[in-house]
Parts: sequence; C-alpha cells; structure tokens
Amino acid sequence: MGRGKVELKRIENPTSRQVTFSKRRNGLLKKAFELSILCDAEVALIIFSPSGKAYQFASHDITRTISMYRREVGLPESNNSSFLRARTMEYWRNENEELRRSIGNLEMRLMNLAGEELSTLGVQELKQLERQLKTGVERIRSKMRRIISENVSLLKRKHKASQEENTHLLKRIKLHELNFADASCSTTTVGANARISAFPSELI
Repeated sequence: MGRGKVELKRIENPTSRQVTFSKRRNGLLKKAFELSILCDAEVALIIFSPSGKAYQFASHDITRTISMYRREVGLPESNNSSFLRARTMEYWRNENEELRRSIGNLEMRLMNLAGEELSTLGVQELKQLERQLKTGVERIRSKMRRIISENVSLLKRKHKASQEENTHLLKRIKLHELNFADASCSTTTVGANARISAFPSELI
C-alpha cells in the first residue's frame, strides 16, 4: 500500500521549522551540486532563510549566470549585476568582520584566563572570570585525583603481582633445595653400601 499524500503547510513549531529548513536547504544545495556535475549544467541557487540570511550555490560565476538568465527572459541589463556583486562583496566583508571579531574576543578571553589584560574588565566581569577559573581549577584537581588514583591502583596491582611472583620463585627454590638434599642423601647411602660391600665377607 502506497504512502498517503502529505499535506504541505507551514510548520508552526519554530524549532521543528528551523530543523526542517536546515535539512531541506542542505538537500537542495546537494541536488544543485549533483546536477551541475552529472549533467554539466550551469546552476545557480539562492536561498534566504526566514531571518534573511542568504545561502547560495553556483557552479560558475553567479553574476554571469544571473546575467544569462536576465537575457534569456528578456529583462533589461541594468546596474542590477553591479548591485548584486556589491551585495555579495558586502556579505563576505561582513562575514570576515564577524569572524575577525570572534577571533579577537576568543584571544582576549584566553589572555584574561591567563591573568593578562585585566585592566579593561569591570567588577562583574572579574567575578565571572574568577568563577570560571575556580571551576577550571576544580576540574583540573578532579582530573589529577583520578590520574593519581589510577596510578596508585596500577602500582598496587604491580606490587601484588611482584609479591606473587617472588613467592612462586621462593617455593621453586625450596623445592629445588629439597630435591637436591634428597639426591645428596641417596648418593651418600649408595656410596656407603658400596664401601661395605667391598670388604671381604670373612671380615664382616
């Protein structure tokens, strides 16, 4: 029995809607890429999220592809291509600037954690940093205690194994000594009997 027809309508739950958007967007971008490779097609795809963030894929220069589309459908060539190029450049400039700010913030955070560049921090920021450092120290101590405990357990196991091996060797040595003593005693008895047998019978 075939699957029933699914009704397409807006997803009301924001979380589900965002998850669905991400999955469908990635699938659409993948299909566009596969189409350009398998069929040697010139593909351009632009997606705007509900929040206005742009996602795009272009097998060739996207500006050229859009110009081709405009000519194909009879739209006049204007400054739109220049505008699109400027918008694209602005987007990547903003992205680079955002990444640069994030890197700067992370580097400053690392310096703060190392006790440097603290003059720019206020009381609340210093208290927050202190809490973070306390938490980090506690985690380090916990890790050290766990490592030390594991090492102690390992040394105890090695010590026990060494004691057992030592006991086993001592038993083997004692057994060897007993066997040697028995062999010596047997040799002495045989030698004495041999000497007695060597005397003439009339002297015995």
